[in-house]
Amino acid sequence: MKIKLFFFIIFLSLNSYSQELLSGKISFLNKENKIVFLEGASVYWKDSSIGVISDKNGNYSIPFSENSNILVVKMLGFKEYSLIINDVKTYDFKLIEESNELNEVIVSKRKNTIQKSYFKTQNIVNVSSDELLKAACCNVSESFETNPSIDVSYSNAITGVKQVRMLGLESPYLLITEENIPMVRGASQVYGLSFIPGPWVESMQITKGTGSVVNGFESISGQINIELKKPVNEAPLFINVFRSSMGRNEFNFHLNKKLNPKLNTIFFVHADNNTSIHDDNSDGFLDHPTFKGFNFFNRYQYTDLEKGIVSFLGFRYMKNDKKAGEDVANLKLKRMAWVSEIKTDRFDSNFKLGYVNPRIPYRSTGFQMAYSAHNQKSFFGLRDYNIKQNSFYSSFLYNSIIGNTMNKIKTGLNFYYDDFEEIVDQTKTNYNRIDKSIGGFFEYSYDNLDDVSLVAGLRYDIHNNLGSFITPRMHVRYQPFEKSVLRFSIGSGRKSSNIFSENQEIFSTGREIKIKNENGNFYGLNSEKALNYGLSFRQGFNLNNQDGDITIDYYVTDFENQIVVDWEKQGQLSFYNLEGKSYAKSFQIELDYSISNNINFKSAFKNYNVKKQYNSGFKQNPLTPKNRFFINIDFFSTPKNNGSQWKFDFTYNRIGKQRLPIHSDQSLFNGWSPSYTLLNSQLTRVFSENFEIYFGGENIGSYTQENPILSSENPFGMNFDSTLVYAPIIAPMLYLGIRLKL
Repeated sequence: MKIKLFFFIIFLSLNSYSQELLSGKISFLNKENKIVFLEGASVYWKDSSIGVISDKNGNYSIPFSENSNILVVKMLGFKEYSLIINDVKTYDFKLIEESNELNEVIVSKRKNTIQKSYFKTQNIVNVSSDELLKAACCNVSESFETNPSIDVSYSNAITGVKQVRMLGLESPYLLITEENIPMVRGASQVYGLSFIPGPWVESMQITKGTGSVVNGFESISGQINIELKKPVNEAPLFINVFRSSMGRNEFNFHLNKKLNPKLNTIFFVHADNNTSIHDDNSDGFLDHPTFKGFNFFNRYQYTDLEKGIVSFLGFRYMKNDKKAGEDVANLKLKRMAWVSEIKTDRFDSNFKLGYVNPRIPYRSTGFQMAYSAHNQKSFFGLRDYNIKQNSFYSSFLYNSIIGNTMNKIKTGLNFYYDDFEEIVDQTKTNYNRIDKSIGGFFEYSYDNLDDVSLVAGLRYDIHNNLGSFITPRMHVRYQPFEKSVLRFSIGSGRKSSNIFSENQEIFSTGREIKIKNENGNFYGLNSEKALNYGLSFRQGFNLNNQDGDITIDYYVTDFENQIVVDWEKQGQLSFYNLEGKSYAKSFQIELDYSISNNINFKSAFKNYNVKKQYNSGFKQNPLTPKNRFFINIDFFSTPKNNGSQWKFDFTYNRIGKQRLPIHSDQSLFNGWSPSYTLLNSQLTRVFSENFEIYFGGENIGSYTQENPILSSENPFGMNFDSTLVYAPIIAPMLYLGIRLKL
């Protein structure tokens, strides 16, 4: 019955109602008395959001509006036309040129690097590439230091990898996509964000709460979508060189080429290495791994505006080799050294095709598919962990309207295929699995173009291990006043668990790993399922002729089932299905204010209440700060005629206490870590639009965790543990870089 209902929904959406159009040509009479058709003229209904642009032949085609019958035609250099239209389907405009003697008017406003909209239904934060430039941003995992929506922490003291969290939950509960193609998942969950170089990123969209059903069923606490730079928008040549005080070197090279009027290509090359040895806390272990890596990406963009076609094709290869553990050269004891090595090879390819009907711009279709092969071979002391994942993803999307443009629909199909091969621990146990699913979705959007909008979606998936299930999601926006907006969202999400790839820090311990097998489909365990719901309120204001806003978010994630990662017993780590309650409650209040035209101020306070039922009781999630406080100040000097200016950025983070699992070496803290402060800053000298130098520092307050590796003197014992990390290990880290565009 569910399958019949699913295909009936798809059938209805593909046969949605059409709408009558007003069309015609826009032209002007030149000095030779010849008719010249105008490309790029704006045609829109007054007091509405319905508008189009004329093509190179002067043609336009626009849906009728139920709210306005006044059509406006505007073109730079020509007089503006306004005309009342009644029951006319074709109308040509002949514009008249303006006088050459115009009064000069200059309007300037600085565009915020982090943008929040009053008009979008979902709670989405858009992060521009300019925001990423405020930090060292060698890769995406390090690009959230100045963003209060995402929390960043170290997962262990051996590999040095940074882990992101949202709404109090770890990254596996986020859907991380690259241009709406699922990317960081499964085998790449821990290191995937670090494999995306920051200079490749054009922007990021951070969605709080469950995202759209269009992108799948896996999003639980939110979504991060990463948009890469497009060939048509980039400079012909870009060079970035970076060096840190800890010996880290990075090089980025972009070459952009226009092959013909419709086809562009861009080559991205990224290389990094670090061969320096640091053991500032004298525990015998390297403070950071040594590594070398290479990342190559070639993408093509085909654009035909006349036919309404845009297409992308990309190929990427990445290789990375990390070495960590004890400083072998200075090992004083006569025993085998505890060392680790992680070798990763990854290949990605993707294809995207979008079509927008030039005569019916609200009707469009899109198709995308992607293939990836991820291969990680690693060992941690005496423990092995190897994983291969071959994945294929495809999606078809259709957009249209019902009756008018206030009622929009999206519908389509997704297909996932994942083939996992894992070899785990000293026993060399094989955990092989194939996940495959096909799902259809239908999403309805309503927007009265004033104060109310809604997005309601439903998807039905058939999964070989999860079974058949329905995923409902809904987002509502109410805007009672111009600068006041209230949002509500609710929706469910599911996740196929990969307990080893998502928790690779467990191998950097001496703990015995136990799985409470209950004959589930994932290592004998069940899949994870949760309901997320929340409210967001934003109030804008103007103080001293400067804009600002206050945003209050409150979200709750209730787990129906969760795989509990239990660190509560010393010398042991257990995985088992949840028996009882588990929730994550997140409260955030954020203030954004432009102190002046040159100074922006951001501040946020966050409170997390994340608890779950362990075998030993109902407890706060370990290593999750209960409170966080954030301040960011962004200053820039007024650009001179040649584009030169100074930019300065300062970030303050106050990290609250965190519960620590029981361990004999942590008895000093009585089960809780101390609170501490992190300070980051960067100074950039822009010499011109094409050249700049930047200098900065992370953790310039020099706060570090005194004893990050427990029982470091006996790394092969059961008490050895490098995972109870609540603070940085390295301080400070200074860096210098240049950016050059030609």
